[in-house]
Amino acid sequence: MKRELAQPFVKWVGGKRQLMPEIRSRMPKEDSITTYYEPFLGGGAVFLDLQPIKAVVNDYNSELINAYQVIQKNVEELIEDLSKHENTEAYYYDIRAVDRTPEYKSWSNIQRASRLIYLNKTGYNGLYRVNSQGFFNTPYGRYKNPNIKNENVLRELNAYFNESKIKFLTGDFEEALKNIRKGAFVYFDPPYAPLTTTANFTGYTQSGFDEKEQIRLKKLCDKLNAKGVKFLLSNSKVDFIEELYKDYIIEYVSARRNVNSIGSKRGEIGEVLIRNYDL
Repeated sequence: MKRELAQPFVKWVGGKRQLMPEIRSRMPKEDSITTYYEPFLGGGAVFLDLQPIKAVVNDYNSELINAYQVIQKNVEELIEDLSKHENTEAYYYDIRAVDRTPEYKSWSNIQRASRLIYLNKTGYNGLYRVNSQGFFNTPYGRYKNPNIKNENVLRELNAYFNESKIKFLTGDFEEALKNIRKGAFVYFDPPYAPLTTTANFTGYTQSGFDEKEQIRLKKLCDKLNAKGVKFLLSNSKVDFIEELYKDYIIEYVSARRNVNSIGSKRGEIGEVLIRNYDL
């Protein structure tokens, strides 16, 4: 039974909620998938829409995966900790600055998960961004009534994570697929190739995700294809990506993106859905 309230608990750059009909219509039949893999989990819109009964999900952002694990294991303690937060600018910047202090190393997993959710709900545009030292640096968002403690969603996520076989990993995308076998299915939603030379958003993790990483990902797709593992991949509609994946099925979709701080530069952009199987 699908849990309708088990939805993303954070707003995440490149979230796929609006593209779900397009993605769902291109998925293999659920009963043909033994294990669902998602190596770039982010906010988990696709994962949580599908709600597979067996999944291995990963993200390079260890703070984000910690939050998923806390929801799985300590949801009531997390809800209690979220109750203490204040939606004021001074408090926001105090909490934001904690990762720059030795004190942060002594924080519990619950406190760290609570901080991440709080900053995501009250930071500007729900943007998770770190600087070159790995410190969170999104400015305060000035929202009047942010839903910092969404108890219903958190409890439904906890129920889903515990009634299904879900493994949360944090690390490199290639490592997350180390033991994959034929019959599994992989959805890739990597940091997108930039539309222009100035448009690259690399603040999601300290390391960024450049052309070399995109090529390494393509080589991994080739390995999966050789094994007979089905994959679906999202990326931006740019010549580099289209050329890279020219041996696979490429379909075009459009999505509205709201990352740009200049409102007039937000809007519909071209994206590609790439797969190695027939529908």
